[in-house]
Amino acid sequence: MSLRIVAIGDVVGGVGHRALLACLPDIRAQLDPDLVVVNAENAASGVGTSPRQVDDLLAAGVDVITGGNHTLHRRELFPTLANEPRLLRPDNIARTAPGRGTTEVVARGGARVGIVNLLGSVFIDSAASPFLVIDDLLAGFGGGTAHVLVDIHAEATSEKIALARYLDGRVTAVVGTHTHVQTADARVFAGGTAYVTDLGMTGPHDSVIGVRSQIVIERFLKASSGRFEPADGEVLVQGAVIDASEGGRATAIETFSYPAESGL
Repeated sequence: MSLRIVAIGDVVGGVGHRALLACLPDIRAQLDPDLVVVNAENAASGVGTSPRQVDDLLAAGVDVITGGNHTLHRRELFPTLANEPRLLRPDNIARTAPGRGTTEVVARGGARVGIVNLLGSVFIDSAASPFLVIDDLLAGFGGGTAHVLVDIHAEATSEKIALARYLDGRVTAVVGTHTHVQTADARVFAGGTAYVTDLGMTGPHDSVIGVRSQIVIERFLKASSGRFEPADGEVLVQGAVIDASEGGRATAIETFSYPAESGL
């Protein structure tokens, strides 16, 4: 059966979290998704996700929450990682990490969808290359799972594109997260896999990738080590809409960027 997925980029700070919760009803009404996937690894003051935020997002109708390099920074999240199958951390972040890197959910309409969360291995710490684990992860999904979305949380554009090319025709979509800057390269590859290098950021855009600008500028000017703090100001909800056919191949992908104060 056909499927529409809304994938939302890195939620940054409480301001991004609150904005997303406020916008989700409009997102559902206007975009009419069958499945909503959110990367929330920066939601708790810019580093990690709190158990309360997980509860809030799931209660608001988010189907799967993915993570990244900061997911394990908050130990209070470990029990939730271990017990909530709709909360993922990158499969290759650490061999003994609590939680899981894949899950299967039933979307509206009954389609079974596999979600894979991976961490890049270029300019970022991971236990293994995503290329070395992805085949086994895909093999772990049941035969009834025609649709698969991969969230690759990585620094290097080349690594994200290469992974998507490697998976073209085998998964529905590969979406990049982590860099917080939405890219203009959303497309469907020849084999039917939708791709975008970065979904963007759900958070304060009057900033440096979500952080108060002056803090980052001081780091560059003076090599200071001040604590990063999420910025205030203009908040955008960013992500992509992915349409797929009954066989699991993508037919379209389009990014979006909505001012939170005006909704959709």
